[in-house]
Amino acid sequence: MNANERDGRAGAQNVSAGTWTPDLKRWGKPHYLAIAEALTDDIRTGRLTPGTRLPTQRALAEALDLNFTTVSRGYVEAHKRGLIEGRVGQGTFVVDPARSARPSGGAGAPRVGPVDFTMNLPPEPDTPALQARMQASFAELSGDLANLLRYQGFGGTDEDKVAALLWLSGRGIDATRERLLICPGAHSALSSVLGQVAQRGDTICAERITYPGIRALAAHLGLRLVDLPMDRHGVDPDAFAAACTKVAPKAIYLNPLLQNPTTATVPRARREAIIAVARRYAVTIIEDDAYARICPTPPPSFSELAPEITYYVAGVAKCLGAGLRLAFLVAPSARAALPLAGALRAATVMASPISTALTTRWIMDGTAEDIVRFVREESAARQRIVAALLPVGTYTADPHGFHVWITLPDGWTRSAFASQGRSAGLGVVGSDPFCVAGPPPEAVRLCLGGPATRQQITQGLEVLAHALEGSPALASNYI
Repeated sequence: MNANERDGRAGAQNVSAGTWTPDLKRWGKPHYLAIAEALTDDIRTGRLTPGTRLPTQRALAEALDLNFTTVSRGYVEAHKRGLIEGRVGQGTFVVDPARSARPSGGAGAPRVGPVDFTMNLPPEPDTPALQARMQASFAELSGDLANLLRYQGFGGTDEDKVAALLWLSGRGIDATRERLLICPGAHSALSSVLGQVAQRGDTICAERITYPGIRALAAHLGLRLVDLPMDRHGVDPDAFAAACTKVAPKAIYLNPLLQNPTTATVPRARREAIIAVARRYAVTIIEDDAYARICPTPPPSFSELAPEITYYVAGVAKCLGAGLRLAFLVAPSARAALPLAGALRAATVMASPISTALTTRWIMDGTAEDIVRFVREESAARQRIVAALLPVGTYTADPHGFHVWITLPDGWTRSAFASQGRSAGLGVVGSDPFCVAGPPPEAVRLCLGGPATRQQITQGLEVLAHALEGSPALASNYI
């Protein structure tokens, strides 16, 4: 052991919980890297021992007279190196080098590291009992594996349709089997509906800020997508009527519940006004009800209010899990469902029998409802974290949704804010892919679901909140 190591070990007792204040000057590197280097050295010499609680990022920033984001970036780098971990509700701690070298996935507190706020998927169930039920379902399906690996009749078995109708009834949809099709995901359902109601060159209306998937599908099918102005209650009915007289749209696409990305929910009165315009001008409504079961008290669906002109699409990805590519499509009539079935069969052959069987099992045995209940409660908890950390007036959100729409304060551009997030290991999505026409607003979407823990969400939001409270020039000062 050399003299420096002896001095370091001798000083280990001087670093009590939350008091670590490194000397960054001797490293000759950008401050965020110097933080990681100092942690490495102090752990190596024994000055920091496994389990030592480190200062909060804000406390360390104040102690070192550094920008908050710089310290956050340093902690992210240290986490990447396996030096530290976050423990939910407790803070950030030095990791035992022997434990950090073991493969991840074992017992112990979850680590906190970079957070991807870009992917819009529900929080993943982490309660042992629910996880066990979900995993047991896969094991039970293995008894019929040979059959599930064969071609199946299109549209689902009778049992699958019974389960689908049960699921839809929880949203107030009273459909018949003849109007119902089980599809391999919402995209295939939307593509087939668009192909039935419009031809190349025809016009489809949509919210000015809308789900990017509809933009991609319209472009693929050669359809003209016309944007409609919107407020916090959704599409402006008068603007919709004006568009009907001017461009004669074949359909209007709406994502009216916890809209992606703005989080807006169209109230009943606005839905009825939109329906009145659609009926007056013979415009078909395409309702993408992706978050159908997440909101505990949603307004009635367009399909419930105007079933004769509405194609209703309810994917399960946003309610049960993004990898479960399955959707329930309800046509306005049995007659309208027939050409849809042909188009879907030609394009997709069938929905995955394994995904369909798993979803059916979960619906019929109550597991699906328990997953939805978890997603709803966990999303509400994460929204409370948002409300506690993000500056008031900078964002819109729904108490039960798992994404947030941030309107950036003066001085910030969406590209600069996204770049700022990436530098701290945080991914956000700028407004560009959501904008149908005109200049995109200076806004970003933030997603709170997926594998991230509440502690990770909290730490990531602390970084973004600090940026929103300051100027881009201050936030970008990393050295």
